[in-house]
This record gives sequence, structure tokens and C-alpha cells, in this order.
Amino acid sequence: MREICEVLGFNKSTFYYQPKLDSSEDALRAEIQRLATAYPTYGYRRITKLLATQGHIVGYKRVARLMKEENLSVSVKRVRQTTRSLGGSHPWVNRIQTLEISRADHVWVGDITYVRLKERFIYVALLMDVFTRMIRGWQLSQHLTQSLTLKPLEAALHQSGSPEIHHSDQGVQYLSNAYLSVFKAHGIQISVAHRGCPWKNGCAERLIRTLKEEEVHLNDYEDITEARERIGQFIRQVYHQKRPHAALGYLTPVEFQRQTFS
Repeated sequence: MREICEVLGFNKSTFYYQPKLDSSEDALRAEIQRLATAYPTYGYRRITKLLATQGHIVGYKRVARLMKEENLSVSVKRVRQTTRSLGGSHPWVNRIQTLEISRADHVWVGDITYVRLKERFIYVALLMDVFTRMIRGWQLSQHLTQSLTLKPLEAALHQSGSPEIHHSDQGVQYLSNAYLSVFKAHGIQISVAHRGCPWKNGCAERLIRTLKEEEVHLNDYEDITEARERIGQFIRQVYHQKRPHAALGYLTPVEFQRQTFS
């Protein structure tokens, strides 16, 4: 070993040196564990951003290593289909496929997901402004009826104004006569993802995944009343005000709006 150290050009004591764990790394590990517990679906990038907001100077690679060592990796659950597409041929166009979305209320996206209660399913419809990631409207219902999507649309138009473009999949709830008539009355352009291509409604799909992973999958709701209360709280207090979004430069929607429009 002495000869090897001489060839490599360093002291033998250096080879046997065992560094003591820096107390700052102990503190960092503890804080990562706390954040991972509070946000159990966050990966190392979002955890790094949260640490930065607290004053920690730490890189992605170090956080990724520590999370791996602490077994804090996350898993993704799949979302099953909840809408039935309209049959026949229609002149639906995907208007946002190559569109540069550059302003608030340029494009709203809509989608539906399910929530499992103890003995049955209920459904959630969401409308989101793509530019700010603000959720403009949402609705819970026991049934996949027209009111599930129509009520949040009408409420959002009343509270937030209207978008230039509304984008969704080809579900019957989004392409019914009642829903389309609201677009016509407000001069909203219709954009529709191609059938069988859910990823072309990607912003809405990511919103649904976030809601499921960070709220729905972590709770067992007793009934629709509790589900409505908890989901509403998540949207208002967590998604809008606490959750950093990669598309917004890891700002929250509220922070992004404040910086962009102040």
C-alpha cells in the first residue's frame, strides 16, 4: 500500500482517512426528509428548489444522491380514462400543438378524472389557464353528466373572463351542444386533441396527475363532501400558493402572477 501511495503521489494516511459527516449534511438530510414527508411525490428537482427557497445552497446531484440514500424515491400512478369520445367524423382541430402560449387566458385546458371513495367513484372536472397554471374552475359530481364540465366553465367565465382558446380531448362532455354554445356566445375558439392521443392534452394530464399523486392518492375520503373540501383546500392553499412549477421557473402560480403582472 505504501508503494502504491508513493506511485500515486499522496501520503498513506490520506488513503486511510475517513471523513467525519459534516453536521451541515446531517441538517440537510433532516430537512430533505421533512420536505419529502410533506411532499411525498416530489422528485429531487422540486425538493432542491424548496431547499433553495429556505436558503440552502445545494445542487440537484447532491439532493438526488441523498434522496436515493434515504430511499425517498417516488413512484407514478397511472390515470384511467374517464371520457367517451364522440363517434363519426368532425372537423376538430388541435390549435395549440405548435402554438406559443404567451399570455394569461390565452389557452384554457380541461380534463376529467375519477376519485375513489370507499364504495364508489366520483368525478372531478378541472379548467386550467396554461400560461399561469392557475385553476380557473373545478367541479365534483357523482355522475359523468354535462353539468360536471358545464358548471365550472360558466363559473370560470363569470369570475375570470374568457380564454381565447379552450382545449380538451374529444370527450362528449366537452363537445356537447350545450358546451359548444357557451364557446360561441363568448367567442372562444375550440381546440381538440386527436382521438387516441391523450398526451396532446398534456398540460391537463399533468394537472390531473399532480392532483391524484399529491392529494387524492394520499387520502381516504369518507364521502363527496369531504372530498370536495379537501380537494378545494389543496387547490387553493397548496397548488396555487405552495407548489413550485417547472414551467413557471419553479415559482408557484401565485408568485408567477405577482412577478409577471405587478
